[in-house]
Amino acid sequence: MSIHVNIEKLISGKIVESERIEYKKGWNPAAIYRTICAFANDFENIGGGYIIVGAEEDRGRSKRPVSGIPIEELDDIQKKMVEYNKLINPHYDPKIG
Repeated sequence: MSIHVNIEKLISGKIVESERIEYKKGWNPAAIYRTICAFANDFENIGGGYIIVGAEEDRGRSKRPVSGIPIEELDDIQKKMVEYNKLINPHYDPKIG
């Protein structure tokens, strides 16, 4: 079972970080992939989680305004993600939205 949440709701500041929702200020592969590995240890069988990159957190809530990721960096980030994902076994294929 996966959790379904609207992106606007996730960054509204009303959703608090939890075992399945993490806010990351920017692209930091080490921190992001640690969280992905933590999500993979799905002891409650929740079925995944959300990492919101480009949203800084304050006391566990998304901070406004959301900084986002510069659009010119997205292609490079996605290419690097493909490389990192190849290191994960079993194969990991994130949904990017």
